[in-house]
Amino acid sequence: MSLWSRVKAKLAGWFRRAPRAGHYVEGAAFAWRGWLATNPGVWPQRRYLLYVPAGASRLRPMPLVVLLHGCRQTPEEIARATRIAALADRLGSCVLLPRQADAANPYRCWNWFDGATASGRGEAAIVAAMMRKAMRWRRADTVRTAAIGISAGAALAATLGVRHGDRVRAVVSVAGIACGAASSPLTALSVMKRGPETDVATVGREAHDGADADARRVPLLAIQGRVDDVVAPRNAAALVRQFLARNGVDVPSGSESTLPDPDHARRESAIRGHGFALREWERDGTLAARLVEIDDLGHAWSGGDASLPFNDAAGPDATAMAGAFLELVWARALA
Repeated sequence: MSLWSRVKAKLAGWFRRAPRAGHYVEGAAFAWRGWLATNPGVWPQRRYLLYVPAGASRLRPMPLVVLLHGCRQTPEEIARATRIAALADRLGSCVLLPRQADAANPYRCWNWFDGATASGRGEAAIVAAMMRKAMRWRRADTVRTAAIGISAGAALAATLGVRHGDRVRAVVSVAGIACGAASSPLTALSVMKRGPETDVATVGREAHDGADADARRVPLLAIQGRVDDVVAPRNAAALVRQFLARNGVDVPSGSESTLPDPDHARRESAIRGHGFALREWERDGTLAARLVEIDDLGHAWSGGDASLPFNDAAGPDATAMAGAFLELVWARALA
């Protein structure tokens, strides 16, 4: 894209009308801090879809949810698979769906393992810029925000929760990986198969200690299939450890899969073929992390549209679980 084309696109963005309720609109966002360490030749701009819920009013602030697709997916596919528009209409929330560029990753994976991204720059900074732009278009509530993702998208969602807690106030991870768990494509493959070898809880603890008072709590919902052969289930435990530390909860020393005793735990019988176990941890009576481990679920969105890749129609509905989690977290944030 030429310099003049970029200038015209920027001017068009300034004067573009806000999207209508009940519709998707396309856009793009740029961030000077968005250059990748592993692929510095890629222009730090990404496109996105923005959905505005039916019945939305510009006079009433509304939540903003970021939904990040996984590898070999598109925003259109994950929107359809998760039925996110129906959830957005119920919650009265805008949904931002970033689109990975083929030039940035040939498999359309988010570069969560990139050193710049893991530190909060790179693609994390680009998505944060998208959120700022969406908030200008629609009166967004800065407290009721969240990042949701699957696989590589979940790893980027975790990074947003750790590094941009002032903008992302809750995280939902499906088959995700902790922020800073890998530092290159090669180490990323190792982490996916075996879990992190570094103490990712330290990253969460440092983020908590360095955050402003109103950004120190970023609750997590982690959903993990027990038979996932792409992202090893032990990554979910490491992610929970990181977010417990991110929320100021003491975590025990030991391996990355060592978790403290939960405040609440229960076991559910099979729902459409898959049972699951749920554990919760709190800090001062407020939810810090919830881990849902689903039997017989592989690398997929539980309860999703099975006509699309990386979705399993069986099992509990991950979208419904995400909605219930966000309603709880947002209600407590506003209390």
